[in-house]
Amino acid sequence: MASKSNPLAFLQQVRSETSKITWPSRRETMISTVMVLVMVLFASLFFFAADQLIGWILGYVLNTGN
Repeated sequence: MASKSNPLAFLQQVRSETSKITWPSRRETMISTVMVLVMVLFASLFFFAADQLIGWILGYVLNTGN
């Protein structure tokens, strides 16, 4: 079981660990955001096209059976 420390010591440890983090620059954040938005656009277009194709195929199969 982990030993319990007082809240003040815990907060000091958290602050110490947070200072070790290398935060991304504004430019890196913007590039990553744009890349995510582009990938979301491509994925949504792909799934829209796949949904339309599957719907068309099912409609063709079900209508020709009558």
